[in-house]
Amino acid sequence: MKDGLSPKEVAQRLGIAVSTLRTWHTRYGLGPGEHTSGSHRRYGHNDLARLEVMRDLTARGFHAATAARIAVTVGAPHDERPGTEAPETIRRSVRGLAKAANRLDVLAMRVLIDDHVSAYGVIDTWDHLLRPVLGGIGDRHATTGRFVEVEHLLSRCVSEVLGSVPRPRPGARLSVMLACAAGETHSLPLEALAAALAERDVGCWLLGSRVPTDALLDATERTGPDLVVMWSHDADTADAEPLTALSSRVPVVAIAGPGWGDRPDPGWTFLASLREAVELATRLGA
Repeated sequence: MKDGLSPKEVAQRLGIAVSTLRTWHTRYGLGPGEHTSGSHRRYGHNDLARLEVMRDLTARGFHAATAARIAVTVGAPHDERPGTEAPETIRRSVRGLAKAANRLDVLAMRVLIDDHVSAYGVIDTWDHLLRPVLGGIGDRHATTGRFVEVEHLLSRCVSEVLGSVPRPRPGARLSVMLACAAGETHSLPLEALAAALAERDVGCWLLGSRVPTDALLDATERTGPDLVVMWSHDADTADAEPLTALSSRVPVVAIAGPGWGDRPDPGWTFLASLREAVELATRLGA
């Protein structure tokens, strides 16, 4: 492949139509990068590697936009990869979403969040956009006792967008169970984890808020997950007793959320961030 490949040659190698190749080029930027004077651009080694990833991920059921975000990182310097927004872009995004939330503009909130997920993925959207805005609204509520309606509407919009991230197809192997501690009502971080895993074609059982211990134990007995993640936002709901029971049934038990504080325990793993949780769950779900 000394001088690169033509679109027809690449399509034949990948086993796809030339029209599909053109769509990936125009819509997702997965086009030829090599150029010699007086000739059309040709597909080089890195171009072909990205397209192979794109083909393989879409064949496994990934949404094309999600597959493209992953594919374009192949061979790219870290600071050129999707999900690395410039600081000023982040600030504009946060200000825009905060203003829409304060106006109770649910349509604008959904579009802003959905566009950010499409451009940067769930993890970066959660870390750089959603957490700052939700945290700011929470701080204002703690100070004034107001803005509950703002937090509720924004949380609902976040849930809707996260829930719309395409999940693995029926029949895919599931290996991860996500549950809030009994009495815990804050389930949004687990919804973000489920969506981030879905971007990587990892399925999970998302049990949601207020999961009684008996129900959680019954669910693990019936499904046999490799990993259970239990979320606690408040110290009052961070009960270690269910974790002890889970440890004898599940290969890996992990805890997440500020409710657990700094409780080291050899029986389970503390996940300090969404990215850590995704990396652990992806390894176990592979």
